[in-house]
Amino acid sequence: MSRYEESLLYRIRHSSAHILAEAMLERFPEAHIAIGPPIEEGFYYDFALPRPATEEDLQWVEARMKEIIREGHAFAGREVTPDEARAYFKNQPFKLELINDLVAGRVDDNGNKVAAPADKLTFWTQDTFTDLCRGPHVANTKQINPDAISITFKSPAGAYWRGDENRPQLTRIYGTAWETPEELQDYLHRLEEAKKRDHRVIGEKLGLFTFSALVGKGLPLWKPHGAIVRDTLERWLRQVQIDNGYLPVVTPHIGKLDLYKTSGHYPYYKDSQYAPIQVDDEEFLLKPMNCPHHIMIYKS
Repeated sequence: MSRYEESLLYRIRHSSAHILAEAMLERFPEAHIAIGPPIEEGFYYDFALPRPATEEDLQWVEARMKEIIREGHAFAGREVTPDEARAYFKNQPFKLELINDLVAGRVDDNGNKVAAPADKLTFWTQDTFTDLCRGPHVANTKQINPDAISITFKSPAGAYWRGDENRPQLTRIYGTAWETPEELQDYLHRLEEAKKRDHRVIGEKLGLFTFSALVGKGLPLWKPHGAIVRDTLERWLRQVQIDNGYLPVVTPHIGKLDLYKTSGHYPYYKDSQYAPIQVDDEEFLLKPMNCPHHIMIYKS
């Protein structure tokens, strides 16, 4: 467990995620709840909503979260059996799937067991909300400063159940929580300053590159001035490498799927890679790293 996971701030953020879920269920009683972990600078919770969330909804939810915090509800954990857990979450399909996975134990893609089957599960409750969760949490909502939290949301396009684009698309509500209002304001100020220096915006304003929705997100089209800057940097970098004793090689951008199965990149990281490309009777993969190709050069 990291120092962050042992900190009060981690517990504040984890508890804030549960309070967010409670407020969202009051606003959207028919919502299905997924997961809500603390993250590096805050927390999030994923929901399947009966309709798209609006800014008005989020303003209501944030205000309700602060009310819940001020009411001073204790966080209480308890063990339950799998059957008790299934009965409680009978109308929550994502929670039922998590319960069944925990009870069965988990294996990786190679069939190796990575978590033992669970015969007891843990619930955490505050006020009217109960979640399937290991904790930890604050002892009472009053340990959270209501003036040190803020929430927002992003398009559901980036949030699929269990990260699988073939599974339901969810709405991810993000939040941040700090120990003091001053820390929150400092964080929000840093976000605003970062927006002013967003290279995607500045680069387009300077005419270095442009983006096209038809080409795809994150795929810049370099204009003449940008192409010159890019080429200058690349030539400088190549020369620095040669001056320091490195020699260049060139490898293709794709390779046979068998190469990455042998290297381990495909079986271990296939969920975060593009799908294989079928060419005639062979499968190819976009190169995830240079090293498998470089090893083939070395073997030659």
